[in-house]
Amino acid sequence: MKEISLRFYEELNDFLPPKLRKKTIQHVLQRRASVKDVIESFHVPHPEVEIILVNGRSVDFSYPVQPGDRISVYPVFESLDVYPLLRLRPDTLRDPRFVIDCNLGRLARYLRLLGFDALYSNSYDDDFVAAIACDEKRIVLTRDRFLLHRKIITYGYFVREVYPVQQAADIVRRFDLDRLIKPFSRCIRCNGTLEGVEKEAILDKLEPKTIRYYDQFRQCEECRQIYWPGGHHARALGLIRQILDDAGKDL
Repeated sequence: MKEISLRFYEELNDFLPPKLRKKTIQHVLQRRASVKDVIESFHVPHPEVEIILVNGRSVDFSYPVQPGDRISVYPVFESLDVYPLLRLRPDTLRDPRFVIDCNLGRLARYLRLLGFDALYSNSYDDDFVAAIACDEKRIVLTRDRFLLHRKIITYGYFVREVYPVQQAADIVRRFDLDRLIKPFSRCIRCNGTLEGVEKEAILDKLEPKTIRYYDQFRQCEECRQIYWPGGHHARALGLIRQILDDAGKDL
């Protein structure tokens, strides 16, 4: 019989039905297949996989599965050195940039608030998300696990949480982002970078009360949106603290 044993570890179990989680699965091969094909037949997206051991030996996605193989599948380790095991992508993204699918608009705004490059539009379709992730080495964030099955996507993460604050906290924790946070450095509307601007240069764009009470301003280099530390600034700081508290991190 062409049977193999297969076990998924840690958060990869999120993709399995409850009866298969955290246990060794006996699986019958129906045809010749790569280990990538076998893994994704259980609906586990390949961008979430970092290490595959077959009979104790590290292999890549192209390994042709053989009857009797014992396969262990491990998730991505962003903050753990797994050398000398064979990592399944070229390198770990230490300056992460994201592309976010059309169902996660609030998450995109929150990541921008934290200072991260997060491409998003509600007009993005799956083809565009996959293509730009491939071309620009961006991490795909999605609630559509089948989007992550596309071969051209190298980096990606299935967002488990439902509510946006918890989603942002999950991303901060998952990718170890707290050390990279730069609040108020990116436009939450268009994702452009913010630069300081002299008050005199934008007087014609400000309301009289804003002119009277505020002197420090930033402006988006792309859409020209203007930001200043008004009441919205305090609310945004509160939101940032909530995200980091939920992630178990400090501001």
